Amino acid sequence: MSTTHDTATAIHPATGQDRLRQVAVTVAEALCIVGTLVGVGLLGGTRVEESAGGALSAEATRLAPAGPAFSIWSVIYLGLAAYTVWQWLPSSVTERTRSTGWLAAVSMLLNAGWLLVTQQGWIWVSVVVILALALVLGELLRRLTRRPSGSRAERVVVDGTFGLYLGWVAVATCANVTAALVASGVRPSDGVSDVLAAVVLLVAAALGVLFARTLGGRWAVAVAMAWGLGWIAVGRTSGSPESLVVALFAAVAAIVVLAVVPWARQRSRQDLRQASTVR
Repeated sequence: MSTTHDTATAIHPATGQDRLRQVAVTVAEALCIVGTLVGVGLLGGTRVEESAGGALSAEATRLAPAGPAFSIWSVIYLGLAAYTVWQWLPSSVTERTRSTGWLAAVSMLLNAGWLLVTQQGWIWVSVVVILALALVLGELLRRLTRRPSGSRAERVVVDGTFGLYLGWVAVATCANVTAALVASGVRPSDGVSDVLAAVVLLVAAALGVLFARTLGGRWAVAVAMAWGLGWIAVGRTSGSPESLVVALFAAVAAIVVLAVVPWARQRSRQDLRQASTVR
């Protein structure tokens, strides 16, 4: 295992391809910032919660997190800015960065793209974009897991940032799909809506377990998912539409996502020891 780790974290002289990737990440980050400023209404755009006829507001559906949940974006955006600076450092030119840098840039562009399509009210296009974003982030985290980080700074700036990013987007995807269905006129009775929302929350919990097992038990992913799920629970008990059933399932899902992490980390350590013994 040490050979694989050393190869992944070995520092290389920057090549032309490395410089191209670094520039692409920087441009993508700039576009992401512009898209965000438009999305929050600071550059003349419509705020996200007011776009698409209000389909994405905190009270639009049973799976919409309460407003304060979205403050996690401040942490994610700060992390993306730190990553953009970090990836220019000579010490960041490793196989690990090379294998994930382009995916990081694509994730930033998809983020900006999602904000821009919601400005146009294209709710189903936004579903396609956020699904693509979730897949890109999932692949990025998979590659990070295959190549362990080389320093504490890298674990915070890279693994921490993109872990939070993936965890939040996973929950946001569930909310986005639900919003698109409701905006399209799918409005079942309250009882049926509760059941369907509960099923989606069970799927979200299962996805959290899957992430924990396949990504080595990453706290950042679990914390972001639990944050989103927890604020869904808050939204259903303190805002409209109220639903004690959905609030309960969201709270349980949040607990499951967090509780499974220690088990997954222990399993990951056992797998590493077994692989090391075989080698």
